[in-house]
Amino acid sequence: MGMSRGATGSPGRPERGGVWGAISGPPILIGLDVGGTTIAAGAVTPDGEVLLDERVATRDAKAVGTPAAIEALVERVRAAVAARGLTVAGIGVGVPGPVDAEAGVVGDPAPHAPDLVDVPLAQRLAARFGIPAFVDNDVNALALGEWRFGAGRGARSLVVLAAGTGFGGGVILDGRLVRGVAGFGGEFGHAPVKFDGPPCWCGGRGCLAVYASGRGITEAARARVAREAGAALLQAAGGDAQRITAELVFRMATDGEPVAAAVVDEACRALGAMLATIVNGLNPEVVVVTGGVAGSLAALEKRILAAAAEHAFARALAATRITIVPGDKRLTMRGAAALVLYERARRAA
Repeated sequence: MGMSRGATGSPGRPERGGVWGAISGPPILIGLDVGGTTIAAGAVTPDGEVLLDERVATRDAKAVGTPAAIEALVERVRAAVAARGLTVAGIGVGVPGPVDAEAGVVGDPAPHAPDLVDVPLAQRLAARFGIPAFVDNDVNALALGEWRFGAGRGARSLVVLAAGTGFGGGVILDGRLVRGVAGFGGEFGHAPVKFDGPPCWCGGRGCLAVYASGRGITEAARARVAREAGAALLQAAGGDAQRITAELVFRMATDGEPVAAAVVDEACRALGAMLATIVNGLNPEVVVVTGGVAGSLAALEKRILAAAAEHAFARALAATRITIVPGDKRLTMRGAAALVLYERARRAA
């Protein structure tokens, strides 16, 4: 039942050109992740090794149009692969928000990339590059990557919780990705942990994201310092609440600052409650907690597990392996590559 860190065995950042000499034969996959700060495309082997990657700032992609920026990134990776005499077998793209995976069309909302909404991205990429292309929710792709290459390798059931700026989720049960009838399957970040809690930006109330995402932690801390004059957290931010970040909140909580400690305590309790919901409701073999906030959560594993134990069936919780994997763009790129492998096999069957 314990949490372990770095259990995916993800490769170190690739040295450009340094690993290509040993690669021959199997076609390469291109995995692309659309993030809030960066859009990244990587050349990935069928074993999940990221050989190289190309990146562009999300804000710069918006300036030229996100679909066009994605095509340009794919072309740069494809050209690098071709220059080494290798071929590309398929393209996978992970996009935040709901996706019609069968049609490869991005739905609404598409955080960070609203100009992707209603774009038949898979069809567009397949037509441009002449190879199969698949698009899915970014955390669905991440779940496939953890299932095929990482902490969930060999498991029949897996849940991924991705705590970043927002809070996403992905579910694999009996070897099948659970997408839901409208592409919203696994949205645990927008399931309530407190029915009368604060409003969430999704339109709901008391969602896990309000308490345990980077945005939620930041907004909660800023709201609290506005009510508590003289808070040391505000002083640490130079007296400007807008300079408070989730990273600062975690750091000040470690030092015992009361406002930060209260916000972090709520985050641990909320995440624990959702873990219990997942364990009781799905009884998975593995739960992976990842994303940009996961590095800070790792040090709080005992508190999170204690919170989960307050709500979960003890035997079910004991049977579930809960793993914290700090977020990394290589994980999301190889997740998008895993999407290609999963979809090719599923559609062939």
